[in-house]
Amino acid sequence: MKKSTISLFSAFVGGMASAGIVKRMSGKRYQKISEMSDKHLELFLMMNQWVRIKQEGKNLSQYLKKNGFHRIAIYGMSYAGETLLTELKETETEVIYGIDRNADVIYTSIDVFSMEDNLKEVDAVVVTTITYFEEIKNGLGGKLKCPIISLKDIIFGESMNE
Repeated sequence: MKKSTISLFSAFVGGMASAGIVKRMSGKRYQKISEMSDKHLELFLMMNQWVRIKQEGKNLSQYLKKNGFHRIAIYGMSYAGETLLTELKETETEVIYGIDRNADVIYTSIDVFSMEDNLKEVDAVVVTTITYFEEIKNGLGGKLKCPIISLKDIIFGESMNE
């Protein structure tokens, strides 16, 4: 009888431990999904505002030119980075290169480097990522002397929405 009690107790403890692990894993998974959802909502809202700006006949090259940024780099060569690159083609703003943490697997019409590479000086770096702007700004600030600006700040800024 004692062996069956011990076995039952062991099974109960094992089950409780397993349930705790699953709950923790589910919590982490939920948190990750929630963070990704928030990130994509912010990206959607930014891209939507960008479309509104375009519908008003404005473009980001005008903003960059007005601020003396003629030669720029783009940080973040995913959706927003590629869209910015496309918008700036055939304008007075020259995109010298891109920067991305996945530089070795990104294929685009410009050279793409990682933050660890030697980066040429440009007039500004436009950061297209929605998250981690301060960390990116701090990382690039130690390597480049130019302003590091957020695409999100440009798009939602007063000068683009006047």
